[in-house]
Amino acid sequence: MTFADLPKVELHLHHEAAAPPQFIRALAAEKQIDISGIFDDDGNYVYRDFDHFLKVYDTACLPLQTPRDFYRLTLAALEEVASDGVIYCETFVSPDFCGQGDVSAWKEYLAAMQEASVEAEERFAITHKTIVTCLRHLGPDKAKVTALCAAETVGDYLVGFGMAGAELMGRPGDFAYAFDMAREAGLHLTCHAGEWGGPDMVADTIKDLKVARIGHGINAAKDPELVRQIADQGIVLEVCPGSNVVLKAVDGWDSHPIKHLRDAGVKVTVSTDDPPFFHTTMTNEFEMLHKTFGWDLADFKALNTNAIEAAFCDEATRAAIKKRLEDA
Repeated sequence: MTFADLPKVELHLHHEAAAPPQFIRALAAEKQIDISGIFDDDGNYVYRDFDHFLKVYDTACLPLQTPRDFYRLTLAALEEVASDGVIYCETFVSPDFCGQGDVSAWKEYLAAMQEASVEAEERFAITHKTIVTCLRHLGPDKAKVTALCAAETVGDYLVGFGMAGAELMGRPGDFAYAFDMAREAGLHLTCHAGEWGGPDMVADTIKDLKVARIGHGINAAKDPELVRQIADQGIVLEVCPGSNVVLKAVDGWDSHPIKHLRDAGVKVTVSTDDPPFFHTTMTNEFEMLHKTFGWDLADFKALNTNAIEAAFCDEATRAAIKKRLEDA
């Protein structure tokens, strides 16, 4: 078995950024929206740095205007992910892109995505769940609106709540109300932290937002006591090494702290974050980790086990995915 053949579980994947860029280009052409400035001559996304990446990401979302657009997006994204061997994934989706936070409109968008998800499972053998994310740079009040959308639509398909966006805007405690609302509605919790912020940002996110998972979390490695705390509490890190390298959150693969964190007993998982933006796949992530740290199939099976055990799905789904992993 090769890394390409190995079934994979992915927990940190942004919904809009999981689709091939050619899908976004075609949709923009249909709607006569000019977003040509975000692509290079080969048709790939192009940006200068993380702040510019966020702007390019927002521009790429402009053609996504209706529930039908998100149905098509979801089907295209899941076909792409499944072609790389992913059998279970959770994607981050924001009501800010789906009805501007209006609950009634959001329900229509969510229903369209769920319809596509069911079709994708039948056609591509991939199980898909969604996590609603508020966008940190839009502020705490907007996060409350997003949390309400999530709380009103929690179920078997929408299983979690989290926060993405510009990490250095505000402090985690500023968003505690939104996370409390989501928790009380029965949603599982995750949050981006420690990609750009220091160990204190990770520590405050765990303390103030009471999350089970941290998106990225790599800068926790700079504080040995925090690393021990994360390991002891069983907090799971959704690590995206290729993303970190491309965006220069780390100096390179050789200096990425994922091995240090894993060796210290932290439950780490591997994901692609925004694969077409970073020219990566789950197979590429595995291959680079093998090349850099010597990890082999046993290591990646262990990472998959971490991921499915940390997944926000119901127990029946978890058992079914575990069986597929074991059978492989």
